[in-house]
Amino acid sequence: MKHPQHHEPRKGAFVIARSGTTSSSLSANDSSQISKATIEGIVAGAIGAATIAIWFFILDTLNGRPFYTPSVLGTALFRRGVGLETLESLTTSFEMTSMYTWVHGLVFCILGGLASRLLALAEQNIHLGFGILLLFVIFEFGFVAAAFIFAEPVLHALAWPAILIGNLLAAGAMAVYLWSRHPNLTIRP
Repeated sequence: MKHPQHHEPRKGAFVIARSGTTSSSLSANDSSQISKATIEGIVAGAIGAATIAIWFFILDTLNGRPFYTPSVLGTALFRRGVGLETLESLTTSFEMTSMYTWVHGLVFCILGGLASRLLALAEQNIHLGFGILLLFVIFEFGFVAAAFIFAEPVLHALAWPAILIGNLLAAGAMAVYLWSRHPNLTIRP
């Protein structure tokens, strides 16, 4: 049985391969729209994350404990709540604050990217706009409900109205930015 011989291409030789495709699946315009939506989403997410971080920094500073909120949330997230039993004596941890801030920023950038892509779809089909708006309202209240159910120890440390107001401020800041980037957006039920 003969084995097929494998020849290495010579130095400087060209190798031609057929892929079976005739054109790119994304046109240059589609690609630029995806890039635009991605950048818009990252910026919107950064605006939202910064808004809520500044909100809690102001509240924490007024209460005499700067960075307390991200430290509590970082402890709840990364240490699975160990140390939250004695919230009054919980010291602010730079490690927990910085780790939580990175995760918080990343989540907001992902949410901003999702919002930007959905708004781009709504610009193309005006009947999607109301559904997308309703989705975000449900998402916001779903977040608050989930916080009540799964994060009870954290809610003892942080006032839930402050969390709700912070989330609404962040959503509002993101909406103002995204609305300015999509001036032709029309929402109809």
